Amino acid sequence: MSLPVTLACLWVLATAAIALLPIRRQILPGIVLLALALVLLVWLVRDHGPWIVLPVVAVLLSMFRRPMYMSTSAPAAPSPATW
Repeated sequence: MSLPVTLACLWVLATAAIALLPIRRQILPGIVLLALALVLLVWLVRDHGPWIVLPVVAVLLSMFRRPMYMSTSAPAAPSPATW
């Protein structure tokens, strides 16, 4: 495995570990990992071409699938089927 692919795998593990922290402690490491993600993307494109970057971009975008303002809203009422 090449060095950028290995570092991308370690980035995923670091991101998963940071996700276990309380939200207040996720902000600074999350910003650092976001900046590192951009560097890794450029490195991966340079070494392996654009096709390997597509799954990496999908993983990166999955971090933004539920923004904070959406998760702080009140929960929806249960449907009658779950009673």
